[in-house]
Formats: sequence, structure tokens, C-alpha cells
Amino acid sequence: MAAGWLMVATMAPADCTPGDPPQDAFRRARLAMVADQIAARGVTDPGVLDAMRAVPRHEFVPGAMREDAYADSPLPIGHGQTISQPYIVALMTELARPTASARVLEVGTGSGYQAAVISRLVASVFSVELVDPLAQSAAAVLRRLGYGNVTVRSGDGYLGWPDEAPFDIILVTAAPVAVPPALLAQLKPGGRLVVPVGGRWDVQDLQLIEKDAAGKTTTRSVIPVRFVPMVKKREG
Repeated sequence: MAAGWLMVATMAPADCTPGDPPQDAFRRARLAMVADQIAARGVTDPGVLDAMRAVPRHEFVPGAMREDAYADSPLPIGHGQTISQPYIVALMTELARPTASARVLEVGTGSGYQAAVISRLVASVFSVELVDPLAQSAAAVLRRLGYGNVTVRSGDGYLGWPDEAPFDIILVTAAPVAVPPALLAQLKPGGRLVVPVGGRWDVQDLQLIEKDAAGKTTTRSVIPVRFVPMVKKREG
């Protein structure tokens, strides 16, 4: 767990008005983030925009990073992992086309922020994280903030979550070199899988994979991205 996760005091964003309560300053920074970084770049789904306005990103970053929580960039969260750029979180959520009845698998819990965003738009989220300290800290933050429809466990994302499959939506927040077969198998007919694909040093390809009623998949490239690599669990 990254240093500062359990700090109670928070720092206001650098552009806040002196004397503002920190939560008011964070809220204004969050609204500006959605307007300037997300809506201005073409994300239009009202539910996604509302979710991005509602979820307090500063609660999902280490305490020392909270001043930068609403910046237009990923941020380190420890263990060689990052919280994704806000625009990418919004874009992936919009590509997934969440519905109120959807069951979601997230591969790569990280900070828990992506799970929190999409959880506001779906029935349930099952999130798997390889790094156990991150799984524990994300689960604690999500529980503290009241995201009761998110379940987090530590495990190998390459295997998905077979006990809860199939899923209407699968979001992958780390980049495999190729899409894991288990994830394709756990995607429900009619479902959508959003995944960055490519090597560690490559410009990766954010892909939208859709499965039709007959089980056939089609893949569309969306934009070039750069994610941390998706890692398999070591045996032994």
C-alpha cells in the first residue's frame, strides 16, 4: 500500500481560492476536470459524465498526490501501478455502454477508481487485482465511500473470475500482449470487452471487442494508449 493512503487530512488543489473548505475546492476541480478534459474531448454519455463528476478521485490517490488528483494525467499509486488519466477512465466507461442491470468484470483494480465510476451505472462490479496490497487498500477505500456493489479480490486477471461469469462488460486496466482467452470466454453474448493490447514498450491499442448472440467476436481499434503491462501470477 502506498504511503499516505490512511491520511485523514487532505490538501486542496493548487487552484483553489484561499479559505475554501477542501471538499468544495476538490468539487470545483472535479467539475472543471469533467468539462475541460472529458466532455471537451468528445465523451457525451450523460451517465458517464455524471459519474465522473460524482466520484471523488482524490480519495483514490496517495495523500501526497491529492493536490494533483484532478490533473490531466495518470498518477502513481505504488507497486509500479498507476491510476489512469481521467479521460481514459471516462472513455473506457462510455465504450462499455453500461446499463443498470449489467454485471461487470474489471481486471486490474489498482486504486479502485475505475470500479467506483462504473459501479454508479451498473448492478455489480467484480474486480480482480494481482497485487494483494492494492486489492486490500482499494477494497477498504471503496467500502469506506459506500460503493457496496463492488467486490474486490486478489488474483490473476488472466484467469478472469469464472465463478461469477458470464459478464455483460469486461474492462481491463493493464495491457496484455494478446487478449486472454479466459476473458473472451467469460464475456456474455451481447457483451463488450474494453482492453488495451500491446507490449510494455509499444504504443498500445485500446480495443473494443463485442460478442454477438452466436458467440462471434468483432474487434475495433479505438485510440493508441499507454498502460502498465498486464502481469501473470507467478507459480510457486
